[in-house]
Amino acid sequence: MKRVALFPGSFDPFTKGHEDIVLRGRQLFDEIIISIGYNSGKSQRYFPIDFMVGKIRETFANYPDVKVETYAELTAEFAKKNGAKYLLRGLRNTTDFEYENSIAQVNKYLNANLESVFLITTPQLASISSSIIREVHKYKGDVSGLLPYQLD
Repeated sequence: MKRVALFPGSFDPFTKGHEDIVLRGRQLFDEIIISIGYNSGKSQRYFPIDFMVGKIRETFANYPDVKVETYAELTAEFAKKNGAKYLLRGLRNTTDFEYENSIAQVNKYLNANLESVFLITTPQLASISSSIIREVHKYKGDVSGLLPYQLD
C-alpha cells in the first residue's frame, strides 16, 4: 500500500525549513502532498495562495512524489479524501511540540487512521519562521537565504 502523507500548513511563506522537512520526509513516504489550508484563524495572507502554490511547485518540479494542493476543510477530512494516512510536521522547539501535539490529538479523534509523524528541524534551519520572514520582507530586508525560491 502506498504511504501518502499530508504536510499541512498555511505556508505564508514556504521556507527552507519547510523544504527540509519535505525532502527528509521523502525517505519515509511514497508521496507527500503539501497541503495549503485556508486558516480560519488568520484573517489575511501576506503572500497570495496561488503565488505560493506556484513557488512550491517550482521548488519541487523535479520530485514527482511531491504534490501541492489547497484545501478549505478539516485536515483530517482532506487526508481521507486523498488517501493519506500520515500527517508530516516539523518541530523547531518545545513550543512547536505543545501546539502540534494538541492538533495531532484532535486529528486522531477526527480520523482514527491518521498518524502524525514529527521530524525535528535541522539545527541550522530552526530559527526560520514564516512570521519572521514576513516581517523582514515587509520592511524590504533580504529574505533570499531563507526561502528555497526567488520572490522575483
